Amino acid sequence: MVKGIGLLSGGLDSILAIKVIQEQGIYVIAVSFVTPFFGSKNAEKASKILGVELRILDISDVHLKIVRSPKYGYGKAMNPCIDCHALMFHEAGKLMEKENADFLFSGEVLGERPMSQNFRALMRVSEESGYKDYIIRPLSARLLPETLPEKQGKVDRERLLSIRGRSRKPQMELAKKYGITEYAQPAGGCLLTDPMYSRRLREIMEKQPDFDKRDAELLAIGRHFRIGSGEKIIVGRDQTDNEKLLAIKNDGDVILDVIDYPSPIAMIPNGGSEEAIMIAGSIIALYSDAPKNDKIKVIYYYKDKSNIILVSPFPKDEIDKIRI
Repeated sequence: MVKGIGLLSGGLDSILAIKVIQEQGIYVIAVSFVTPFFGSKNAEKASKILGVELRILDISDVHLKIVRSPKYGYGKAMNPCIDCHALMFHEAGKLMEKENADFLFSGEVLGERPMSQNFRALMRVSEESGYKDYIIRPLSARLLPETLPEKQGKVDRERLLSIRGRSRKPQMELAKKYGITEYAQPAGGCLLTDPMYSRRLREIMEKQPDFDKRDAELLAIGRHFRIGSGEKIIVGRDQTDNEKLLAIKNDGDVILDVIDYPSPIAMIPNGGSEEAIMIAGSIIALYSDAPKNDKIKVIYYYKDKSNIILVSPFPKDEIDKIRI
């Protein structure tokens, strides 16, 4: 039995690539990757629609290394797409060997993304992955060099496709043919393509070069502030942000909340000085429903202790000076 390992994002291209391979009677194992910047939710949904086995791999640690210093640089934001795709194929290649599979494949389309899916970029991805001879792009395969599985007759090249360019019409026609109506939108799942997130990422890379996975996850939550001491303060925008901050907090964080009025909560990751605690309290007082001309009671929690402080709301005309 011929077996292929398919990279599945949950977007239409990756779904169609699996359908094209399945049409040849090839057994497909789908693989999805998890990092602080993207997850597997869309792939999990798509795998059920496709009826394929899905393996989810957390590549956070190694992915953070390439985000800090990508060999082929970034896209428009902080997205190191060539390095990232090469890493995914490398990790999928190890799974291919473990499963005794015959080849790897993805939904990449030649020319669909000018920077990361031009001919040269696709070849670089293949070379950098360490599995160059085993990587097939079923949607554009007949426009690309013949791979070893095709030469060996394990995959029929004539039944692969020759889609090129940024138009989505060929994919939409294929989707209609296969009866596919549910799929994730393209380029919608990676935080590294988001301008606001990328701005925060650049800032933390400069101020905290040793940032870790949790720090990267926190970048997507709430409002972020950096005060003169260099300490960071994160403030929820709404109840959802508050819940996310509480869900991700650890024992070393300082958590603050206004006592008598509805307010966002604040987090000082990994502890904070007395100055930072007072500033964080004044920031959530500003964003709370408390009167802006009174001293406000704020409670803060650190490890197994709590304390109450009195603060004045942070000056509204000064807040943007410390906001990231």
